[in-house]
Amino acid sequence: MASKWWRWQQKSAPYMFISPFFILFSVFLFYPFLYSFYLSLVEWNGGKTKTYVGLDNFSRVLHDEVFWLSIGNGLIIMVMYVPLLLLLATLVAVLLNSNWVKGKGFFRMSLFTPNIMAVVAVAFVFSIMLNGDNGLINVILKQLGLIDASILWLDSPFWARLSVAAMVFYRWLGYNMILILAGLQNIPKDIYESAYVDGATPFQVLIRITLPLLKKILVFCVILSTLGSFGLFTEPLVLTKGGPLNSTTTPVLLIYQESFTNLNFGYASAIAIMFFFLMMIFTFVQMRVTRDND
Repeated sequence: MASKWWRWQQKSAPYMFISPFFILFSVFLFYPFLYSFYLSLVEWNGGKTKTYVGLDNFSRVLHDEVFWLSIGNGLIIMVMYVPLLLLLATLVAVLLNSNWVKGKGFFRMSLFTPNIMAVVAVAFVFSIMLNGDNGLINVILKQLGLIDASILWLDSPFWARLSVAAMVFYRWLGYNMILILAGLQNIPKDIYESAYVDGATPFQVLIRITLPLLKKILVFCVILSTLGSFGLFTEPLVLTKGGPLNSTTTPVLLIYQESFTNLNFGYASAIAIMFFFLMMIFTFVQMRVTRDND
């Protein structure tokens, strides 16, 4: 009897150890996703009555100009900051991985600190600095003689998008730098020593050795930054509230507005489902384009 009990314990123990993950996944991710899909098929304002409308919500999403504008906003903001972010994060990581740089810990901490600060606090400071009347940025630009009239950073579609992109750049530069730095530290030093013995210059080492070996981590950073661009919420909400003229409305912000402002929970769920599958397709395409054939 004891041996059977012991054998049962041995067989069931691994499943007991991994069960918390599946329980939490089912409760907080899988069930909400299924319930969101159910809500996308009904019209519901949060009351007791849910009216089944089938695929009408999805048809409405496909013909909603604001939804496609939010997708376009995410794409524009991504183009505004992601290339520069990855370029600068890579260069900074390479510098902080060099032996001749002093105070590496201080610089790593300083660059990573914005990422762990409260997003609302950072957005509030940015809104003060970018004030169109007497914001710090306009004051500095005027003192330098670069502009004559104040730039309406948060009241013009182009400048509003650029302002949101600048804040995201400020917050996520250090995070991507840490990821790339971790990739650099996994590259064997022997490769660099062999390259320098063969007469390679630092620039050739960067182009021919460092960047190719960082390809996977750079692809990961690109995908992460892309999803983050389309999923922006706090930055546009605090800075511009999605304006002006919906120029900084992102899909996640649109979902929030439709659900908690307009109380269209069914339609908001349809937007969320559409956004989920669009991001899946976009990520799949990125992975196919940047995959390593080797």
